[in-house]
Amino acid sequence: WAFCLPLFGSIIFQQLYNIADSLVAGKFIGENALAAVGNSYEITLIFIAFAFGCNIGCSVVVSRYFGAKLYADMKTAVHTTLIFSGAVCAVLMALGLIFQQPLLQLIKTPEDVLADSSLYLDIYIWGLPFVFFYNISEGIFSAMGDSKTPFIFLACSSLSNIAMDILFVTAFKMGVAGVALATVIGQLLSAAMVLFVLFRTTSCVKLELSALRFDAQMLKEIIRIGIPSALQMALTALSNVFVQSYIGGANGAQEICLGAWTSYTKIDQFIFLPVQSLALSVSTFVGQNLGSGNIDRAKRGIRTAFFMSLLCTALIILPVMLFAPFWASVFNRDAAVVAQATRLLRGITPFYLCCSVNQIFAASLRGAGNSRAPMIIMLTCFIGIRQIYLFTMSHYISNELLHIGLGYPLGWFCCAVTMLLYYLHFDFSKVVVVKKAQAGA
Repeated sequence: WAFCLPLFGSIIFQQLYNIADSLVAGKFIGENALAAVGNSYEITLIFIAFAFGCNIGCSVVVSRYFGAKLYADMKTAVHTTLIFSGAVCAVLMALGLIFQQPLLQLIKTPEDVLADSSLYLDIYIWGLPFVFFYNISEGIFSAMGDSKTPFIFLACSSLSNIAMDILFVTAFKMGVAGVALATVIGQLLSAAMVLFVLFRTTSCVKLELSALRFDAQMLKEIIRIGIPSALQMALTALSNVFVQSYIGGANGAQEICLGAWTSYTKIDQFIFLPVQSLALSVSTFVGQNLGSGNIDRAKRGIRTAFFMSLLCTALIILPVMLFAPFWASVFNRDAAVVAQATRLLRGITPFYLCCSVNQIFAASLRGAGNSRAPMIIMLTCFIGIRQIYLFTMSHYISNELLHIGLGYPLGWFCCAVTMLLYYLHFDFSKVVVVKKAQAGA
């Protein structure tokens, strides 16, 4: 819990970025601004996926060297990740600026919110370097068992983002541009603080520009672990862009369907928090223990995290279902939107227990250096099975919003069953464990 709780808090503050943007846009600018921010969110997840993949690759590799006390290799892994991530970020920025407009059109963004959505994304993309470098730095701290430092910095930047949101929109009348700019400045603040500490620290991961070195073999290991995770998250986010087009085409007024779905997704982010924080903890825990050769302790940690995840998720599900109309009305008070969002919450929420299975065991496999299997399983279930369901349901059975939304729990359930079966047959004893004896090699 000591390691997990700050991670839990960090994820809450990360979610507050988009939630604060949505609340300020909806309350102080108007419904079109809220729709613009909501539409943009699914596309920003594509960029965040690659930043998170770099985080995973760095965190797992560094944690294994930390467990094995190979501190020189730790430093090389950190430097290599920073250089590689900078290149990936530059490519993503270029692609994002070129293709954000076609993506917005692909998800059937209404004409009256297209300009604001495009403006929000343009500004957000220029802040991607701060997203990448914060995530990498957070991965470094987590790999060494320190989840408190990045949490404190993220809390400060998130709260400053909320203040700047309100200032830019209400005092300076900057509209959607003010909301996006506040997010970028908040991300700059968090990245600057963690990098400042890494430059000033006396530990083995101290950053020194004059000592930066790139290691091709180390990069292969980071890519082997990080890129499958990044691709899985990015392609899943891209598939969600297609899901958005089904949502926009569901029976009923497009504004009501999109508004209800936006409200549901904001609440979804909080329901998913315990699973997400515990999964991050598991990757680091497994990496450290396999690095020191302690396989039994790694397995005990996985089981503990799984049961903790089930318990926390169950405790969240109950009040969400009981008070669904209240939660639905937090982001939009239109009666028709609240009614549809309530149906979505009550129909989908029980299936979040499946996420405890697929996320915890996927994270444990990544911590063991096996990112390919979770990627294949999740892409098959979250994209393949879900897209087949959506096409079949919308064209031949029912085009009601809830029935379209049930494509998500179907993917979760199929993934949970497959991931559990794979995990139970995975042999941790065959994992290549870094030996402490290598330190003298």
